[in-house]
Amino acid sequence: MPGRQAGASLFALLILAVVVPAAAQTWTAVSNPFNIQASHHVLLTDGTVLVQEYLTGNWFRLAPDANGNYADGSWTQVASLPSGYAPDAYASAVLPDGRLIIEGGEYNGSTTVVETNLGAIYDPVANTWTSVNPPTQPALWTNIGDAVSVVLPNGTFMMSGSGSPGNRDQAFLDAQTLTWTVSTAEKPDGDFGSEEGWVLLPGGKVLTVELSAVPGTLSDLFDPNSETWSASGAIPVQLGNPCGMPAGYAAGMGPMVLRPDGKVLAIGGTTSTAIYDPASGAWAAGLTINPEIDADGPGVSLPDGNVFLQASWALGGPNGACYNPPSIFLEYDGSSQFIEEPPPPNGDNDASYQGEMLLLPTGQVLFTDEGTDIEIYTHAGNYQASWQPTITSVSTTLEPGSVDNQISGTQFNGLSQSSMYGDDWQMATNFLLVRITNDASGHVFYCRTHSFSTMGVATGAAPVTAQFDVPAGIEAGPSQLVVVANGIPSTPVAVTVAAPFSISVTPGSQQVYQYNDAYFTVNVSSGGTVDLSSSCGTVNCSISPTTISGTGSATLDAESDHYGSYTLTVTDTMNGTKESAHATLIVNRLPQSPQALPRGGAR
Repeated sequence: MPGRQAGASLFALLILAVVVPAAAQTWTAVSNPFNIQASHHVLLTDGTVLVQEYLTGNWFRLAPDANGNYADGSWTQVASLPSGYAPDAYASAVLPDGRLIIEGGEYNGSTTVVETNLGAIYDPVANTWTSVNPPTQPALWTNIGDAVSVVLPNGTFMMSGSGSPGNRDQAFLDAQTLTWTVSTAEKPDGDFGSEEGWVLLPGGKVLTVELSAVPGTLSDLFDPNSETWSASGAIPVQLGNPCGMPAGYAAGMGPMVLRPDGKVLAIGGTTSTAIYDPASGAWAAGLTINPEIDADGPGVSLPDGNVFLQASWALGGPNGACYNPPSIFLEYDGSSQFIEEPPPPNGDNDASYQGEMLLLPTGQVLFTDEGTDIEIYTHAGNYQASWQPTITSVSTTLEPGSVDNQISGTQFNGLSQSSMYGDDWQMATNFLLVRITNDASGHVFYCRTHSFSTMGVATGAAPVTAQFDVPAGIEAGPSQLVVVANGIPSTPVAVTVAAPFSISVTPGSQQVYQYNDAYFTVNVSSGGTVDLSSSCGTVNCSISPTTISGTGSATLDAESDHYGSYTLTVTDTMNGTKESAHATLIVNRLPQSPQALPRGGAR
């Protein structure tokens, strides 16, 4: 189309000083059978992606196909948000137990700004949303809006005050009770959290750039241990974009992304970028981007260490106003250049604030722009071996459907939160996924992970642990297990997925006379070692043997002291997974007078 070509050419002229030609990167369309206008999306701990339909309470789950391909994956609609809650631009995070918390919304069901204080938490196992009440103390949480949030290394969800009305506090969620604790600690310059982005640093502190008190030239650090803010240095360039804002305020800035070298790339809502070094606590001016880029937009730390981002006009664009398309897509190589990459099909019609990026377990980037065209970006770079997670302990025999399997190792959380935006969205992926690939078929299965020992980043050689649940429908046989963190897989560990086990009791029903024992055969088929136990209600019973390896049988002995009908239950347990089988025992009265035999004489 002529209009799209003209827009792309104009960008090429304006950014020539710092941008080099694209490498061999590609975009692939994602199937969208529900034809949803896709907006916010987050990666869940089972490898699926939860996608919200724009300005509705409807959510959909995208699962990769049998070969691990997301572009040809399957879609299912999941539970909708509580009635009256259909937010856009809000705080969100995946918690250590695998649930998703969302809070607030600059918009709610329409494009009218409302700054709602509603919230909800999603349980992917139960497929339910539960409403979460806003913080209540002090009574300044009437608005939450697009407040910024982060999950601290100890697993606590922290959310900023919105700045309206005057709220400069932080709220901490107890995810088990869904109650809040509020800290009134203020930043050194009294800045509030609206429009800011928070970046989790190695060691657990949180970095932000001030956008209200001194827009975009000062920064602060939050210390989770003391729950206090401190100044973290002046920025030699202005990062805050004043577009449409009163004097002394900024409309926001671009994403801040922690890279594998431990430094943070901060993209301004101006022509400026800056680099923060946590080791020295100092800022340095970065490369300049022309034209000025939008104050809101997504960025991702790619597995090869490059930062991929979307930018668009901020001031003085083709129409002389803020926030205008076309968008440009760039990769920052960490030192000397921004590399211009081809846009997705609708990129020239997008402003960057419409875009969202999510790093997938494959190392690709899922992109949405509030439209029906969902795209995946594939880049050519690769990770360094030292960035990989390392598995130090995991069972080499796994049972389908088993839960709470233990795994330990290092760098399970990756080197960064990776997928960033700022205040409008958070979709961090600094948690491990467990991926199992069957040797014979090549089919890929993701396990649901949870109970993370840390939600930090760049944890280095420190040991970390987690638990995972094996899908019931996983294929049996020799397989390869890897931990994936931010799209980077560990070295595989060879495991065997046992054939599904089964248990039955024969006969299913048996009649005896009172005082005669009943004997049942318990049949077990498994690919491992099964522990047996029995429960017979008011009837005394015992089982022997109590452990069976592979295929075998046991005898259930039930004492029939009292007449009546009884349900006998046998439970087998293997790798934390339990199955039960039942039989019925019918005890009849003796055919002769009870006085004919002494009590218990039938023994």
